[in-house]
Amino acid sequence: MHMESKISTGTSSMDWLLEGGYENGVITTIYGPPGCGKTNLCLICLTHNFEKKIIYIDTEGSFSVSRIKQLTDNYEEILNNVIVLTPTDFAEQKKVFDKLKNILSSKIGLIIVDSIAMLYRLEIGITKDGQKVNRELGVQLVHLIQIARKLNIPVILTNQVYSDFEDKTKVNMVGGDVLRYASKCLIELQKTSKGKKAILRKHRSLPEGKEVFFKIVDEGLEELEE
Repeated sequence: MHMESKISTGTSSMDWLLEGGYENGVITTIYGPPGCGKTNLCLICLTHNFEKKIIYIDTEGSFSVSRIKQLTDNYEEILNNVIVLTPTDFAEQKKVFDKLKNILSSKIGLIIVDSIAMLYRLEIGITKDGQKVNRELGVQLVHLIQIARKLNIPVILTNQVYSDFEDKTKVNMVGGDVLRYASKCLIELQKTSKGKKAILRKHRSLPEGKEVFFKIVDEGLEELEE
């Protein structure tokens, strides 16, 4: 696989985990509990890949200009190249993805959705119709898959988790099978006593179960010994 088929994650430890970075043309989903580093991984990635436009769909209000300023001195140039979209409900999220289909341009180098779960969960809470909302989520993900393929760019999603009722040690990804099938790469983040852990749960060409320990620092991400 030649190097152009991936973009750097912006950190040597995550590049090691993914043998070069996030794959072009597919969806990568990063999931885990609150405070495990999901948004940080997105922001670190965009500070290293701003030659083209980046579309950042922020459903949780977690896009942080001050964090980007911490991560890089190039923040002005980066912020000029980031288009932040902030849908506030599931219908708006649907509109955003519909619009994206129409602005397919070779000027776009990366799409980030942080997170895919927030408004989906709210919608299920409001409508109580899980099947209908799941179908709509499926349609939104198909849009993203098509965009990733057509532009040959990475689409990075973050996702939330919930505990299994029967087995409290097991975490489930919100959106379940719909997101599992749509994502060609799944990275689970966990909190440990020392810091965080990233585990490769699914990949087209790399062994599952590969892991790396890290902590979040001002400059980005620092690898820890196990």
